[in-house]
Amino acid sequence: MGAPLTVQGLSICAGANTLVDNLSFSVQPGEVLALIGESGSGKTTTALALMGYARSGCRISAGRVQIGDTDVLALDAARQRGLRGRTVSYIAQSAAASFNPSRTIMDQVVEPTAIHGLCKRAEAEAKAVQLFRELALPDPENIGARYPHQVSGGQLQRLMAAMALIGDPELVILDEPTTALDVTTQIEVLRAFRRVVRERRATAVYVSHDLAVVAQMADHILVLRNGRMSELNATGQILSAPADDYTKCLLAAARPAVRASGQASGDSALLLDVQELSCGYGAVDAKGRPAKLILEDINLKLYRGQAIGVIGESGSGKTTLARAVAGLLKPCHGSVTFDGHALAPTLQQREREQLRRIQIVFQMADTALNPSQTIWRILARPLQFYKGLHGEPLKQRIFELLDLVKLPRTVADRLPGGLSGGQKQRVNLARALAAEPALILCDEVTSALDTVVAAAVLDLMAELRRELGVSYLFISHDLHTVRSVCDEIVVMQHGRKLSQVARADYERGPHHPYYDLLARSVPELRQGWLDDMDRAAAAAAATPSTREALA
Repeated sequence: MGAPLTVQGLSICAGANTLVDNLSFSVQPGEVLALIGESGSGKTTTALALMGYARSGCRISAGRVQIGDTDVLALDAARQRGLRGRTVSYIAQSAAASFNPSRTIMDQVVEPTAIHGLCKRAEAEAKAVQLFRELALPDPENIGARYPHQVSGGQLQRLMAAMALIGDPELVILDEPTTALDVTTQIEVLRAFRRVVRERRATAVYVSHDLAVVAQMADHILVLRNGRMSELNATGQILSAPADDYTKCLLAAARPAVRASGQASGDSALLLDVQELSCGYGAVDAKGRPAKLILEDINLKLYRGQAIGVIGESGSGKTTLARAVAGLLKPCHGSVTFDGHALAPTLQQREREQLRRIQIVFQMADTALNPSQTIWRILARPLQFYKGLHGEPLKQRIFELLDLVKLPRTVADRLPGGLSGGQKQRVNLARALAAEPALILCDEVTSALDTVVAAAVLDLMAELRRELGVSYLFISHDLHTVRSVCDEIVVMQHGRKLSQVARADYERGPHHPYYDLLARSVPELRQGWLDDMDRAAAAAAATPSTREALA
């Protein structure tokens, strides 16, 4: 059973900068309040303050946070630590980064009960198994004996929820808990979270940039911009009749827009030809097959000026395909031909010109950009390597690239850590464009970005395609995003290509059942969508022919 949460006049500063400015709101037991807004709006900073916590360099400068009868900010540090994991718990975005890989899942899930002295180990384990059942985890009696790497991302996310709930907290904070998951896994996790919150009548705060997800989870929405409240209202009211212009902007960005430029035509030259490509990881046997085969017999053609999307769940082989085309992973069978010339299987064997013409943009700009080098140095390196530029020509080209990706020239002297997520992804894209490539491999380039920033990056990519004629192989698990950007969609599952769908056929069938499943699994921007999905799933389960089609 949850306790009422009351926040009054909350302000958080970092030096002379105000990150959160005079926020006030309340949440009742059994209710979910969503905090939404762009990156840097103060969502996570506010959520952490509900536990009395401020990140390094930040301080809670004013306000009151009350959970039930407890004034959180009036407690000393030791009592605040005793509060966390018991009175209030936190479910983070990345479960993989939250678990210790060297300890079993059960050891970590029951750890809060030991820290707070809540119960004996046997009782804690029994409680954990019950939570595993409530969260619809497979084999609840035995999954705790596994290690984190032995379960899927969606399962690990639910296991982190079990860890957060085992102390029966009065307030649960969910911070982007499904952002890193593919769409079909996201549905399972959302169902589990919503069911547990409802059944336990927990008080919950849900941090997200995804309005479609929020529409399924939240009773009320608080819209944040630059640390200030733009709007606070019931979810239905926000979705149907937002009062604030910024909220209207968020809603517009959440609705997919067609961005495909139609550059490729029937007489376009073949640029990339993938034939019977197979590859994987691990030791290679006598026949040249790796221990773990990820891709099997993939065939794909991409023409100049074309954008092809590759979709599928986590583990379907999407990123492995991009890595093989880029030369980062050696195929065990098949060939990759680029602009009429066979590509050597590894980067080390390819010619410099081939390296220049195929560039890759990774999902996480945080890890793709060297944190110790300025943006100037990051962009200068490919210009010097591929183009031999120095001095004034180098300076001018760096400025042109920043202009191209719509970044102010002043960012050139800054480090990546001083930029927002969207700005870092634009730098990532500018670095790829510095080589003047013919093909850019885009690996989940918007999945870590908030809705407004992601929409801006997609608009930019469409514009670059029109202006530069660059081609894209666009890897994603978000079918709506791929539909908005690409001319064709390749559907993958378990390392195999199931089908390829042209733009003209996106909305008309018949399609492969798995394509239809992915299409249905993308949350719609309306309340009741998840309830409709549950009813449809129940009806499908009762129909043998439907079960067989989806198997």
